[in-house]
Amino acid sequence: MDDLNPSRLDFRTEKISALPIVNEYIEKLRLSQTLTERMESSSRLPAHTCLLALLRNIVLEREPSYGIQEWARRFVPSMLGLSHDTVDMVNDDRMGRALDLLYDADRGSMLTEIVVGSIRTFGIEMKEFHNDSTTITFSGDHNDADGSMKRGKDSLHITRGYNKDHRPDLKQILWTLTVSSDHAVPVHYMAMDGNTSDPDTHIGMWNAVRNIAGTPDFIYVADSKLCTRENMNYISDHGGKFITVLPDTRSESSWLREYSRDHDIPWRDAFTRKSRGAEIQFSVFDSPIPSSEGYRIVWVWSSQKEKLDSDIRDNSIRKAVEKLESLHITLAKRRMRRARVIERADEAVSRCPYVTYTIEEKKSERFKKSGRGRPSADTKYTRIVETRYRVSWKILSERIEKDSRSDGTFPLITNCDIDASDVLEKYKHQPMLEKRHEQLKSQYAVMPVLFKNVVRIEAFLFLYFVAMLIQALIERDARLSMKDQGMSSIPVYFEERECSSPTAYRLLSKFDNILLNHILVDGREVKSVCTDLSDIQRQILALLNIEESTFRPDQ
Repeated sequence: MDDLNPSRLDFRTEKISALPIVNEYIEKLRLSQTLTERMESSSRLPAHTCLLALLRNIVLEREPSYGIQEWARRFVPSMLGLSHDTVDMVNDDRMGRALDLLYDADRGSMLTEIVVGSIRTFGIEMKEFHNDSTTITFSGDHNDADGSMKRGKDSLHITRGYNKDHRPDLKQILWTLTVSSDHAVPVHYMAMDGNTSDPDTHIGMWNAVRNIAGTPDFIYVADSKLCTRENMNYISDHGGKFITVLPDTRSESSWLREYSRDHDIPWRDAFTRKSRGAEIQFSVFDSPIPSSEGYRIVWVWSSQKEKLDSDIRDNSIRKAVEKLESLHITLAKRRMRRARVIERADEAVSRCPYVTYTIEEKKSERFKKSGRGRPSADTKYTRIVETRYRVSWKILSERIEKDSRSDGTFPLITNCDIDASDVLEKYKHQPMLEKRHEQLKSQYAVMPVLFKNVVRIEAFLFLYFVAMLIQALIERDARLSMKDQGMSSIPVYFEERECSSPTAYRLLSKFDNILLNHILVDGREVKSVCTDLSDIQRQILALLNIEESTFRPDQ
């Protein structure tokens, strides 16, 4: 090498990043085998290879589909299941055709096979499941997404509905997700028409989860949309258990509020939780009166919700008084018709039942000379009567005192024959599922969906579910290993700050700097050097039980 001309020396760099970790889980889930068996492809670059490359992209970086080729070129091809000859074949057009084939496949049975395999491989508990829904918003027309038959199958109707992102101006689909209480691992999803009502999703979802679990003997937890006679009776009649919130619109939800005004409630301490450094206390009380369907109602009191309810009431009183005060000042300056005064006063107290008002009427008269000229004995005067209004208000202290007795309370309805504290404990896992929805839209960046073809959108969402499953399994393995090793935290935040519950996003991002550097002489590779693993990277690999050698691609 001593006589080499430096001008003939060149370098080429390829990314490795966290691909070896993702590949480990793709292998454990047997995704390549499953896709190969379900999809026929005679292309030089098989459809399942394209889809797995797209899946890796979703898990790691979520590059737009039109940039997938450029993204793939930056990585070691073998770690994407590609070769140097086929990496340039990965483009948005080929990805689109691969998604078409995925749409044609039996995605329902494929999803069941993948999830059941993950349950067996990773030992996920199947005793309790949590369901929730969100909306995925689309911009643009999507006129072909009208729910008609596409490629021999019913397709999604992307349309307006109750948008949970508060974007009623945009079209949407409804995304429902069910996760196991065991570290919120996703077990099933449904993408449904944008105008689908949440209560209509639960029977189909419960049946799908029963097929995956192989038994109805599990607890199904969901929000208040589950609380319909049809949904609850169906689950109960088929041997299932459920826990949900009793909506405020139900007559039973007002019982404790009325009862507590004149009676002391025998609350029983349940447990205490810490949130952002503050302790939150929970108490429970079994209602002596069941629901109209005959199901058990468990009332819950939360110290955090008690403060929230009190603050909401105080804020509503303050806003009502401010509006009435503004009306009072306005009436002192100018006249206003009585109907308009009542309208503005009603608007001021419309959201506050703790403030009442009265309108006082004051008449005054004056005389106006008729005609021109100086006044004389014959001058005539016109009597003018002016009516002005004043508004006054009163805060209903007695009502506030009575209603405050039920601050912090909410009712759960269930057919579970377990302790009331356990009913609450199981329901409190629901925020873990809500975190998955947050990740779907932020870290996984499902929006905006850049595909316009509804067939490809549906197939794309299937890959998103698999990506969420992979990330959830990575989180679960890391956290269980931390627990087994007595580790309370791991330094994955910026500036080596500690994290007690690391997410897959944080764990995988620690490997962004891993590169494979190629040294070339006269265009011929003479040596390749991989970035050395840091201590925290080795620690993460140990938690996930992944060999360090996986970061040394075969040359």
